[in-house]
Amino acid sequence: MSQQDGFTSGFLAGAVFGALVGGIVGVLVAAQKDNEDEQQEQSLLNSSLSKARAITGRRSQLNAEESIEVARRSLEDKISQLNTAIDDVRQQLGTVNGNAQEINREL
Repeated sequence: MSQQDGFTSGFLAGAVFGALVGGIVGVLVAAQKDNEDEQQEQSLLNSSLSKARAITGRRSQLNAEESIEVARRSLEDKISQLNTAIDDVRQQLGTVNGNAQEINREL
């Protein structure tokens, strides 16, 4: 029986020791794999970010050009409206001045 007890205790000790060593090795391998995965994800993220920045840069350049064009058109429209208003005021003043001159001639 003593051999059987020795076998059982040795088996249990080996199982516990093997579990500890396996757990430690598993943690180390998983951590290393995690670091590799993180580096790959970071490199993919960086390349994606650089591509996105390039696209965003092109878009913002196009958006800037488009916004400049829209602003230019808006200003041209406002200048046209101002010119029309100035012409209307000139006509009204000419009519008022013309009427004033005619009234002065009658007196």
